[in-house]
Amino acid sequence: MERDRPPANPQSSNGQNPNGQKADFLKKIDRKAQRKLKARHSRTQVWRGMRMFGLVGWAVTIPTLLGIALGVWIDRRVQSQYSWTLMLLLIGVALGCFNAWYWVDKESQRD
Repeated sequence: MERDRPPANPQSSNGQNPNGQKADFLKKIDRKAQRKLKARHSRTQVWRGMRMFGLVGWAVTIPTLLGIALGVWIDRRVQSQYSWTLMLLLIGVALGCFNAWYWVDKESQRD
């Protein structure tokens, strides 16, 4: 009657333990899932970086262009030994940099 009992360490036809096969299969699935999550996260980081790049660019560009436009308008209307265009350009760049710093800081606090 010894033949009716299953062996203590069952082996599949390829010589491996079925529990070992299951563990290997689960490890493969886990590695693939981790790789997929990592890829998804890196794509998210790329788009986040592009969004931040655009945000900083526009935050500096708009005040600078407004400063230039206002400076040209004032220079055409008022005769002065000082260049309003140059002064308002510098003020626009400074305001733009402050604005960009504010938005980058605000976005960084989200994380």
